[in-house]
Amino acid sequence: MTETETVETLFERGIERYQAGESPEILLPVFKEMGEIAPKNAAVWTSLAWLYLLANKPKSALKMAQKAVKCDRKAPQARVNLALAMLETKTKGVRPHIDAALQIMAASDEIRNDVRENIQDGFERKPDWESLKRVNKWLFD
Repeated sequence: MTETETVETLFERGIERYQAGESPEILLPVFKEMGEIAPKNAAVWTSLAWLYLLANKPKSALKMAQKAVKCDRKAPQARVNLALAMLETKTKGVRPHIDAALQIMAASDEIRNDVRENIQDGFERKPDWESLKRVNKWLFD
């Protein structure tokens, strides 16, 4: 990383690579490095949790999602990822995170659409994701 390269720049590049179809396994080290550089950046931890979920590593996803929510309690995708990781690891206490996500999403159509798009992306990458089906139903049915 050069002096002029910021975490924001790295994050944008990482998201671009993800959107271009790079696998979670390739992107995980990139986002881990960002987490080391910016340990209070909720977006980085949220992305790491999502990548771990896609890579079928729910225990790691749970840790990252917990960090994301700790950094930003009002980040709906962090709450969604935490709920997903909790379902995947059979951890109790999912409902409060779904309720928090619903409350945050109610504040803005843009936020609601962002979460909907992320869930759709999850289905495209992992079509038979049962936990995502449950969370989608809770949030949008």
